[in-house]
Amino acid sequence: MDYKIEVNKLKLYYGDVLALKKITINIVKNSVLALIGPSGCGKSTFLKTINRMNDLIETVKIEGEILLDGMNVYHPNVDVVMLRKRVGMVFQRPNPFPMSIYDNIAYGPRIHGQSNKGKLDEIVEKSLRGAALWDEVKERLTSSAMGLSGGQQQRLCIARLLAVEPEVLLMDEPCSALDPISTMKIEELVTELKDKYTIVMVTHNMQQAARVSDFTGFFLNGEMVEYDKTDAIFTRPQDNRTEDYITGRFG
Repeated sequence: MDYKIEVNKLKLYYGDVLALKKITINIVKNSVLALIGPSGCGKSTFLKTINRMNDLIETVKIEGEILLDGMNVYHPNVDVVMLRKRVGMVFQRPNPFPMSIYDNIAYGPRIHGQSNKGKLDEIVEKSLRGAALWDEVKERLTSSAMGLSGGQQQRLCIARLLAVEPEVLLMDEPCSALDPISTMKIEELVTELKDKYTIVMVTHNMQQAARVSDFTGFFLNGEMVEYDKTDAIFTRPQDNRTEDYITGRFG
């Protein structure tokens, strides 16, 4: 298998508290990995280690390594801005910038030096098409992004990521604030996007994990209890704790 990300004996401490316990996992290129488990078990913390969002917390200390195409993302010479260009993130609640739909998408390319109007127009259209949003907003690109529905705002945030041509998409419960129809659109989008991107998605929704992911990792108390192909996790879990969680005995 072709691995995009290799995680070796990753530990994360908040001060003296061990929050992630020796996580070892290989993430297959162009696949969707769902991370499941009860609240506060380390899923989102793990997600944020991949693009070093946890660097923003002073008390965090990390041991072990995360390799992106063989490059240790925690090596002192790594350019964190470029890392986050390669590894983009979508959060639980949509967070569009208070500017036009067009400027939301063009923001990243402009920061990275793109100023050609024709090229920006291309990027905006391509990114919105990639996020299955173009047909809904093409007549109102100069309107504020804040006027979009919640589901549209979340797809806009995905388009904003696509505009800087990432390789990995991290999604932290991207549907938790959305209605069922918007959720379905995001799920369909995730399935389409994996042809071009490697996707790691935190979800509390078991059915969602079963529907959209190729692989599933079950977290409990900062430990990766089990990791396998999704159908195996849901039909033949190897660990009793996984089975108990999936069948609703706890969590």
